[in-house]
Amino acid sequence: MAKLQKSIDKRNALVKATIELVNNNGFHATPMSKIAKMASVSPATIYLYFENKQDLVNKTYIEVKASYTEYAFASYDASLPVESGFEYIWKRIADFKLKECEKAMFLAQCDNTPMIDEESRQEGIKHLQPLLDLWERGKKEGIIKPLSDFILYAYAINPLSFLMMTQKRGAFQLDKTHLEEAYQSAWSSIKVC
Repeated sequence: MAKLQKSIDKRNALVKATIELVNNNGFHATPMSKIAKMASVSPATIYLYFENKQDLVNKTYIEVKASYTEYAFASYDASLPVESGFEYIWKRIADFKLKECEKAMFLAQCDNTPMIDEESRQEGIKHLQPLLDLWERGKKEGIIKPLSDFILYAYAINPLSFLMMTQKRGAFQLDKTHLEEAYQSAWSSIKVC
């Protein structure tokens, strides 16, 4: 049992180091040797868990996306009215991005790079299914604009990444009033007028 825990700890250390180094240096300036050093493992140890850097980054992306959506949809009730459901999910996403800033920054980088392969992107999208289902229901009920889910996400969810980065730089402090204003802006951007 102790051997298994040690193995899990090493893998987790590699994932954590990958997130931190990618956030600080970018994908291309994060060699496997730096990841291994930060995780306090030998470079060869990485290959016990991951095939190569691409596999490490893709699996880290999927793992972080899963924790992000698990948090976002915790206790979500799919029978809520569309607006209430969206507000619940949006505020959970905002909370995750502010509490788990490192993971959220990593996801933002992954969303804007060709480093993540298409198979991993599709796996990541599957984790958003409750939100996509809510939007589909909203479109059918005439509540949500009949737009691509990508456009809805770009207008309603992606601005949270900008706000998170602005806060991290110290240029802006998100308080409850700002978060409510941001939510209202997100909702008004996707609802049918």
